Amino acid sequence: MSINRIVVAGTGSGVGKTTVAVGLMAAYKALGYTVQGFKCGPDYIDPTYQTAVTGRKSRNLDSWMCSDLAVKEIFIRGCQGADVAIIEGAMGLFDGKDPLADTGSAAEIAEITNSPVLLVVDCGGMARSAAAIVKGFQMLSPAIRLCGVVANRVGSVGHYELIRKAVEKECGIPVIGYLSKDDRLCMPERHLGLVPSIERGELKPFFDLLSEMILNNFDLERLYQIMGSDVIESPSILFGTPKKQESKVRIAVAMDEAFHFYYPENLELLEYYGADLVFFSPLNGEQVPADVHGLYIGGGFPEEFAASLSAQDDVLVSVKEAIRSGIPTVAECGGFMFLSESIETVEGVEYPMVGMIPGKVKMHTKLAALGYREVTGMDKNFLIGPDERVRGHEFHYSTFESSQSFTPSYITTGLRGMKREGFLLNNLVAGYTHIHFASAPVLARRWVEQCSIFKKGLILEY
Repeated sequence: MSINRIVVAGTGSGVGKTTVAVGLMAAYKALGYTVQGFKCGPDYIDPTYQTAVTGRKSRNLDSWMCSDLAVKEIFIRGCQGADVAIIEGAMGLFDGKDPLADTGSAAEIAEITNSPVLLVVDCGGMARSAAAIVKGFQMLSPAIRLCGVVANRVGSVGHYELIRKAVEKECGIPVIGYLSKDDRLCMPERHLGLVPSIERGELKPFFDLLSEMILNNFDLERLYQIMGSDVIESPSILFGTPKKQESKVRIAVAMDEAFHFYYPENLELLEYYGADLVFFSPLNGEQVPADVHGLYIGGGFPEEFAASLSAQDDVLVSVKEAIRSGIPTVAECGGFMFLSESIETVEGVEYPMVGMIPGKVKMHTKLAALGYREVTGMDKNFLIGPDERVRGHEFHYSTFESSQSFTPSYITTGLRGMKREGFLLNNLVAGYTHIHFASAPVLARRWVEQCSIFKKGLILEY
């Protein structure tokens, strides 16, 4: 497969790479291109903007949770039918799992996908110094092809020209364009980062503004020409063998403003192994659909909608009854919180939830957990066995408190060591960790098989 592609990376967090990446997607779409967006790392929020602006499902490229071959396959599958692929980086270009290597960084994604890098530099308060920054990024890793620069937050056209001349003379690469300081380009944020586009309502005026600025201030034809376009190939290790299974079971998936953090490959692998996915909205009063054989409640922001969720009495009862019937259920982060007895906001207001998990969730103003996790299942965990290791990510501002003893779902290992995490009871597997099924596709197959057992009536109520 061959497609024009670029990694939009930053010198660090907060330099404007999301604005530039989404703006480029909007601009190329306005020019008539079919654009596919990708996000480096485990982020769920930036992809919502990409999906909204391109009209195509954005996908994560994570080289720590997934193998190189899996990353390539996800990239190739995502690019089918597209003309341009724009990959948004995470943090700084070289920031990832290891401070001494490119592992898990946007740089590693650039290497795996054989994509050149467009570097976004916050140029506020500098001129020739921008060239020094770019030169440093050029020299750190010879494997990375820095093909262009974007000057962000410049004060004027004259300011931009100073930067352009310095960078192009000292670094030998083009400055593709610039964005001025403009409060209209500020994206709303909350404790987990950018507010998901699913909550923003009508985004067209915002995307139109971005597109107009990019079209006016960037040399998009030149950028298109210097994008990588070499053929990229990879054997199919996720969706290749066996062939897609015929429909066996139906799995209900919670999907709305409160629950929408799912890696597309998790859902697609469930479908690949024979699951029909049935989407429902707990926030909008939709109960667990009838005649389903599995339940998936992903992450999101249940704390932001705690009052509304708590008021959905029929929904809460339907979820609890479904789980108590023995339906194979996976709940991640926000889903885990939703299944607890209650969520207490930072203001101290407590809202009752499903009550399947004994204990309450308490929100905090500071980050409670962040980082990649290697995950091992506990005994009788239908999803992950005690001798298996899969990969995931944890990111939340809440803690779980319980006075009762219970069996955790997992043992997770991160930078700060090992810990027992989540809640396990019969066919309920719940926890804070978001697991990427592309790190172990057998998880999807195993879940579908467990749903098939339930469908046959071989799991008793409890």
